[in-house]
Amino acid sequence: MYLCGSMKMKPFFTFWGVVLIALAFASCKSEFEKIRTSGDAALMLKTANDYYASEEYQKAQSLYELVISAYRGKKEAEDIYFNYAYTYYHLRQYVLAAYYFKNFAQTYGGSSRRQDAEFMAAYSNYQMSPSFRLDQTYTLKAIDEFQLFINSYPNNPRVEECNKLIDEMRAKLETKAFEEGKLYFDLREYQSAIQSFENLLKDFPETEQVDEVRYRIIRSAYLMAENSFVEKQKERYEDTVKRASDYVLRYPNSEYAKEINSILENSKKKLNQLDNVRYQEQSARAGS
Repeated sequence: MYLCGSMKMKPFFTFWGVVLIALAFASCKSEFEKIRTSGDAALMLKTANDYYASEEYQKAQSLYELVISAYRGKKEAEDIYFNYAYTYYHLRQYVLAAYYFKNFAQTYGGSSRRQDAEFMAAYSNYQMSPSFRLDQTYTLKAIDEFQLFINSYPNNPRVEECNKLIDEMRAKLETKAFEEGKLYFDLREYQSAIQSFENLLKDFPETEQVDEVRYRIIRSAYLMAENSFVEKQKERYEDTVKRASDYVLRYPNSEYAKEINSILENSKKKLNQLDNVRYQEQSARAGS
């Protein structure tokens, strides 16, 4: 009987144990909920600041959101809005962080933190700059905003950091352009490869890969000429000869110089052959 009694009592205690745990969790949750639904703006602001200081950004954000309207036009409003923008940044919600930092700069134009907010708006876009293989919309946006920051505040101590970040992102864009040109080449879309590499030289004139890029342009031009219809070959071999001749003058010591010289000689031979064929055709027509 004692054993059976023990077996009957165990579920009873288990049930109440679950209830007590549930009540404990409920009380923890209700403390935040009680403040959140209190309607006491001062209490909510104090608690939001405490959460922010302890890096509980989600809770801080929820409370700041509730008190923003209550403090609009008051001295506390600037601090609230600035911290509110930062909660999005710390939570890695960079699109909204960029929006609220920019909005802060526009709303509080006379604030001592305006420059910080504008930098953080740009930096939030930088955080969204993806691998060079993906769409670079946010990269371009971040570059534009950092450049605007530099132009607007040339004496700001963050200008050097802005320049470094711009250089980093431009290197990413250069890599993307280079890889796109290589992809077109591998797909045997030589005209597109030439256009892509030429755009790279135009957009990144300071590139350290200039000799390799020009080499790839010449290879593309040569292969395009080789794979063209006969009526287009003369024009395209002439273009290759012009490019290759310019290359060997500019980069005589390049690792690609030997191959470029070979392309140059082959292109000249092809042009001579085409001229001989045309001469023979003209002679045959004249004789008939």
